[in-house]
Amino acid sequence: MKVLTVIGNRPQFIKAAAVTPELRRAHKEVMVHTGQHFDEELSAVFFNELGLPAPDRELGVSLGSNASQTARMLAALEPVINEIAPDVVVVYGDTNSTLAGALAGAQAGVPVAHVEAGLRSFDRSMPEELNRVLVDHCSDVLLCPSEAAVLNLEREGVPGPIDQVGDVMVDVALKIQPQARERTDLVDRRGVRSGQYV
Repeated sequence: MKVLTVIGNRPQFIKAAAVTPELRRAHKEVMVHTGQHFDEELSAVFFNELGLPAPDRELGVSLGSNASQTARMLAALEPVINEIAPDVVVVYGDTNSTLAGALAGAQAGVPVAHVEAGLRSFDRSMPEELNRVLVDHCSDVLLCPSEAAVLNLEREGVPGPIDQVGDVMVDVALKIQPQARERTDLVDRRGVRSGQYV
């Protein structure tokens, strides 16, 4: 199966670090970075530290209002989806990149899988909340981190499949735990002792 994954900001890089290796074991993944939060040095640090492969495509869409940014991403994703012809588009979270990826996939007739589906703040004044709701309603596979997220989708009448798969951030924490433990000597190197700090 050919998977097109859309990412655009640091939290999505972190989430992809848990999912991408699993996808690539059995599928062909093409990773597209929209550029929503693009800082070459900071992005490189995240990709290197998390062992995430470099994106296959970079769209370079960063500045602008939510509406203009989303519109430019949508326009940039359309030809990529047409060229790649994926079997599924995977999106994470609630950003403008998430919304653009979901809309581009849905409009191209490609099934959309939403990781972190069903999360709600119930505050429609937040752009992220609007993105969450819209993405869930145009996704075909809804991958929820919690029972509460599943219930939110059921209350909204979102058609399934709806699956509770757990929190991808926990998966990332478990993945990097050995690396983090190797670096825990920082406190010792600074001469800080238990009970000597606030």
